[in-house]
Amino acid sequence: MKTELRMIDVSEAEIRVDDGEDGPKISGYAAVFNRKSQDLGGFQEIIRPGAFRKVIESADIRALFNHNPDFVLGRVQSGTLILEENTKGLRFEISPPDSQLVRDMVIEPIKRGDIDGCSFSFNVTEDGERWQRQGDEMMLREVLEVGNMRDVGPVTYPAYLNTSVNVRSAQDVLQDYLASQRVLEQRQNKQRAQRVLARMAIQNAKKTLRSD
Repeated sequence: MKTELRMIDVSEAEIRVDDGEDGPKISGYAAVFNRKSQDLGGFQEIIRPGAFRKVIESADIRALFNHNPDFVLGRVQSGTLILEENTKGLRFEISPPDSQLVRDMVIEPIKRGDIDGCSFSFNVTEDGERWQRQGDEMMLREVLEVGNMRDVGPVTYPAYLNTSVNVRSAQDVLQDYLASQRVLEQRQNKQRAQRVLARMAIQNAKKTLRSD
């Protein structure tokens, strides 16, 4: 299954660098709860509180810069990435490597405001979403439980992340849901037709018995 990518609105990300005795810490929000996204292509999305609770307790998630596996900033297993749900959303804190490359490419650009976007990659569990129609056109997807989460972190161009061939685009999400609804409707129609035929067969059998 292809991975979905989502970015948080820059105004909500609160990405920052704090200098401490143990070196700089990068912190911010990868997701915010109970906020409707922009139009993702025929639907909007809301992430509900608790959506990350199970996955952050068990998954060995990485902190990557621009979702690049060659640019690792932290990792849950090593204690250099801390993830927590609070009332606002999913907060992260990264203890990045002490290297000139990280300072030049990530730390200083965040401090200057050159990098202010955050993003995360994920998959939803089989029953981890709920859909409903808003008005005549727009659908609403509620994300209730994230089943797999690969990485979080700062990004330079969050608006262009879905250009990757390995990414399940927002349009794919909607089309997959609509396709599943068509299959469900066809199955239900078939079951209704079978029930009608069964009733007709019973009625015909009763008529035959009466005529005999």
